[in-house]
Amino acid sequence: MNDTETAIQDMDAEALFRKYGPMVQRRCMHLLRDAQRAADATQEVFVKLLENRHRLKAEYPSSLLWTMATNHCMNKLRDYKRRGDCADTDPLLEKIACGGDMESKHGARSVLRKLFDRSPQSSRTIAVLHLVDGMTLEETAREVKMSVSGVRKRLRGLRETLVELEGI
Repeated sequence: MNDTETAIQDMDAEALFRKYGPMVQRRCMHLLRDAQRAADATQEVFVKLLENRHRLKAEYPSSLLWTMATNHCMNKLRDYKRRGDCADTDPLLEKIACGGDMESKHGARSVLRKLFDRSPQSSRTIAVLHLVDGMTLEETAREVKMSVSGVRKRLRGLRETLVELEGI
């Protein structure tokens, strides 16, 4: 770690929670659509932050927490689906979240699983941010710390792979 990078462990966790907790809570609420589950997920995101503070960089804590919240909520949606404990979720978001579900019998889920198995984990995040959350390419690129052309290339690659998979 160089001089400009500060580890999360060097920052006050309580101050991070006060400053970014509401943002994480809104993100979790948007994805989970359940106040209690969103509150629990928010707490879990900050617990993960504390557990991994020694290896996380605090250069952009809002982006880090946004990404952590997105990934955590996607995992939660997958878990809820497996247990048959579905909340009022967006069907597209549910398909993206459950795209890696190996036990799924449904054809669309199978295609999504194959699609995301061939792609980096960050491609799933890009798909959620752009296609579900409605972020622009520029906003998505900023959140995942990629160039706009990189995000565009990932989305194009996902579309091409999807067309290929549907043709099989």
